[in-house]
Amino acid sequence: MILPKIRDPRFITIRRGGTLTDADHQLLALWAADCAEHVLSLFETARPDDPRPPDAIAAARAWTHGELPMMQARAAGGHAMGAARDLRGAPRHAAYAAGQAGAVAHVAAHELGAAAYAIKAVRASVSAASAVAAGRDECRWQRDRLPLEIRTLVLDDQRLRNDICWSVFDC
Repeated sequence: MILPKIRDPRFITIRRGGTLTDADHQLLALWAADCAEHVLSLFETARPDDPRPPDAIAAARAWTHGELPMMQARAAGGHAMGAARDLRGAPRHAAYAAGQAGAVAHVAAHELGAAAYAIKAVRASVSAASAVAAGRDECRWQRDRLPLEIRTLVLDDQRLRNDICWSVFDC
């Protein structure tokens, strides 16, 4: 589970009664796409001919530029998650990261799902002895790429949802 039971109004757009601006929603989607893309090779190694996860990342980015409707970005995210279903370990988590990135266009709070699954992918790609350190390195890499406009929001979201995101944001 990566989404809270009660939606945080900071991740609901203003036009839907929350406080999230469209510009910040787009930044969340771009950051999620970056997180997912950073681990995409872990999926592509297992399934080099499956375009669904890279398509979801591209869809998230296209949505931010107004080149793709929200419903298509969300659908691409769902297809990427479908690519994960029969996989295990790092490839599975990497595909889920891409799926979560695509879903940000629909629900902004999926941004943390993309980041969390990317960290899980990195952890699963190394030995058990190296997993915690590798996950922390990935978490720091992600935080280094947070745009200033959404940095405080995402870091607070990580603090609040760390427990339901497998505690991967302890970095």
